[in-house]
Amino acid sequence: MAIVVNKALPEFEANATSGVKVSNTSHTGQILILYFYPKDNTPGCTTEAMQFRDRFKDFEKTGAVLFGVSRDNMNSHNEFKAKLELPFELIADTEEKMCHMFGVVKNKIMYGKKVKGIERSTFLIDTNGILVQEWRGLKVPGHVDDVLKAVKDLKAAAKKAA
Repeated sequence: MAIVVNKALPEFEANATSGVKVSNTSHTGQILILYFYPKDNTPGCTTEAMQFRDRFKDFEKTGAVLFGVSRDNMNSHNEFKAKLELPFELIADTEEKMCHMFGVVKNKIMYGKKVKGIERSTFLIDTNGILVQEWRGLKVPGHVDDVLKAVKDLKAAAKKAA
């Protein structure tokens, strides 16, 4: 089942670092940010993780919960998280279930060969488990600020509606 903006997330369950379990209902009542990235310890992914790390307190102030997602295994994630001192958890989607559900597996050309890779993408889910915004095929510079602004806007809209 694929995801659709303005619809509830389909059922899923995944394991993250620190023994955290994540599912479509595990963070109901909180704003959830899932950012998909190609691979631990690669230049762009390291930069993106560090930018999320450096703004983490700002996300925390909004009450948002942040998870990085890639196909790397838990050992790779634990090392990456420790090396960069990441304050958020990383989901090990080794079977690509979440990657396929969110539609981030893409054909890429690397060194002249066709390979299946992960398209750098971020998804913003509201407190009711509804996907409210997505960024696909994004560039790292400025992206974390865009996500933080969207979270703050979502929070402000929820306050007005209450």
